[in-house]
Amino acid sequence: MNAKRAVVAGLVGTMAMTALWLVEPKLGLDRLAAGDMLSSLLAVVTAYASLGPVLGWALHFTVGIVLALFYAILVRDRLPGSPLTRGLLYGVMIFIVAQVLFMPLVGAGVFSRGDASMLLGSFIGHLAYGGILGLICGAE
Repeated sequence: MNAKRAVVAGLVGTMAMTALWLVEPKLGLDRLAAGDMLSSLLAVVTAYASLGPVLGWALHFTVGIVLALFYAILVRDRLPGSPLTRGLLYGVMIFIVAQVLFMPLVGAGVFSRGDASMLLGSFIGHLAYGGILGLICGAE
């Protein structure tokens, strides 16, 4: 496992996912503002003090790096298929965890309360993240 490569993969994957989320409203999908959602979660954790979206976006990228390291250390070699397939599978796993655990924490409900546009946008973003992660980490 190359930690530097995993960190780069996490940053690139998170940038791609975020860029997609910023473009998706132009395609008719809901706006996914991860930084705003994470700052809302932080506000709840810190007794309702709004910490602002900048800190939320910083946390978003930190989580992307941590998940990339987790993938490279513990998950990558346990998934079947090519590097791209393994990364896409990991992206699906993150999507499911995000929808079951994270979205309810920020008030969006389990599986985004069935909002198809929100689910599709999140799914596409997590696939992009995972695919890029798989390609970069699989190149070792």
